[in-house]
Amino acid sequence: MSINQVEAVQAQYATADNLAVRIAFQARYSCNKQGFGPWITEQYDLRPGMRILELGCGTGDMWRGVTLPEECSLLLTDFSAGMLGTAQRTLTGRPEITFQQVDAQDIPCADNSFDMVIANMMLYHVPDLSRALAEIRRVLKRGGKFYCATYGEHGAVEAVARWLNVDAAVRYTFTLQNGAAQLGQFFAQVEQRVYPDEFRVTSVDDLADYLLSLTSMSQLAALPRDTLCQQLALHMKDGVIRLPKDYGLFICQ
Repeated sequence: MSINQVEAVQAQYATADNLAVRIAFQARYSCNKQGFGPWITEQYDLRPGMRILELGCGTGDMWRGVTLPEECSLLLTDFSAGMLGTAQRTLTGRPEITFQQVDAQDIPCADNSFDMVIANMMLYHVPDLSRALAEIRRVLKRGGKFYCATYGEHGAVEAVARWLNVDAAVRYTFTLQNGAAQLGQFFAQVEQRVYPDEFRVTSVDDLADYLLSLTSMSQLAALPRDTLCQQLALHMKDGVIRLPKDYGLFICQ
């Protein structure tokens, strides 16, 4: 199953449940305790009066502790109505933030509308990535910046897939390894920043929950849970399963 197959994306993000499992796992077992979300928002060049668009905002939790500069406005959008509803509940009482259900391939905004556009951990889900990037470029003001976080091809999922001799079932449409070349077709400047981290997992059950929350890992979902946990336990040393993380961010202008 392709990670950018429309039905797969709709199933995975119909509600925030699967995402919540992954957020909790990341918080518990990541060695870099800053957290990927706070690290991402730290990279943003936020200035007074900016108009900001985020595509694929998910739960909106990354904005919970972020105070926008004076007279900034933030439009949070997501393909999933259920996810957008979660974001609205998460960020209630923030008049500077508005919400809209949007497909990144067809952004319903005028040309040169935003000083900043954000699309974190979602471009690999878009069926027509070139169309989405063209839309992002269209709505971004001249001199504006586009931020897009993604994973690489050498992370935890790939490691587990090798251990279990299964297909990770992920099509690498947009990664740290191939993203710069694709972005370079639309933006004059593309910078990559890498987030240093790894997982140190002490619970096989939690790792199984994390993997099964990834609907793209269809071969893992076909394994009996007990079998999956037994196989994962074989890679525990001194009570810990160590797994690589391969995450980062592109900044485009």
